[in-house]
Amino acid sequence: MPPITCSRCGASRDQLPFRPFQNDIGLRVFETICDVCWGEWLKTQQQLINHYGLNVRDAKAKEFLFTQMDQFLFKAGGPQ
Repeated sequence: MPPITCSRCGASRDQLPFRPFQNDIGLRVFETICDVCWGEWLKTQQQLINHYGLNVRDAKAKEFLFTQMDQFLFKAGGPQ
C-alpha cells in the first residue's frame, strides 16, 4: 500500500491494506490512519472488550467501540 501521512501520529507510513468497516468512519480510517496507529487501536479495543466484558454483536457495544475508536484515532471530543 502507498504511504500516507497519518492524521493521528503525523508520520508518513503505510496505509491500511483494507477498509476496516463499510461505513463513513471505516473510509476515514482507511484514508487517514496508518497501519501502526490502527494496530495500536486494535490493542486498545481488545482491552476495552475485556475490561467491560463487551459482546461485540450487541448494538450498544458496537456504538461504544466506534465512539472510543473515534476518540482514540481522531481525538473527537477532546483528550483521550
